[in-house]
Amino acid sequence: LHCVGMCGSIMGVLTFSLPVEIRSRSAQLAGFLSYYSLGRIFSYTLAGALAGAFGAGLLFRISPQYGHSILLLTATILMVAVGLYLAGWFPAFARIEKAGSPIWKKLEPLGRKLLPVTSPWQALLYGLIWGWLPCGLVYSALFIALGQGGWLQGGLFMLLFGIGTLPAVMATGIFAEQILRFARNPRMRMIAGFLLIAFALTGLIINW
Repeated sequence: LHCVGMCGSIMGVLTFSLPVEIRSRSAQLAGFLSYYSLGRIFSYTLAGALAGAFGAGLLFRISPQYGHSILLLTATILMVAVGLYLAGWFPAFARIEKAGSPIWKKLEPLGRKLLPVTSPWQALLYGLIWGWLPCGLVYSALFIALGQGGWLQGGLFMLLFGIGTLPAVMATGIFAEQILRFARNPRMRMIAGFLLIAFALTGLIINW
């Protein structure tokens, strides 16, 4: 639901801005949505590789013995914060998502120049830019990528994270109106928030 709430409006706009002849053909529409997500996931993977490379040295600078645990604890706290934010109990978390605003302010105008999207290459390029949209859940995943031990492991982790977002984001593109209505339901957001907190704490217990 965080993916739907964060990226749903973007995917909805991108879907409805496509030519009618593309939107009316399910196969073509799915193809364009796949290119958007392919670009987005590539950017996540690149960010993960950079985080993993940086984190490999950071772990030893913090503590050779406890560096990984410290990063894991930080990532868990961030994921719990996202869960509380999703449930509607921690609106101040939105300030953390502003951390990536300077980068986004430079990239967003480039993305605007690609609109309206009329070709798969435009969709792919827009996806590459979209992947740098400030997002608390992505930041939490990047903190975990920091502790993976190297650029390859960090990139692989974020690749899998990106693949995990596909069902929600793709469904939003195909069933935009219905999915957005579902995502705005306070009860569903509360359940999703609880689940995210549970996943975060379970991951901490298993890996501590």
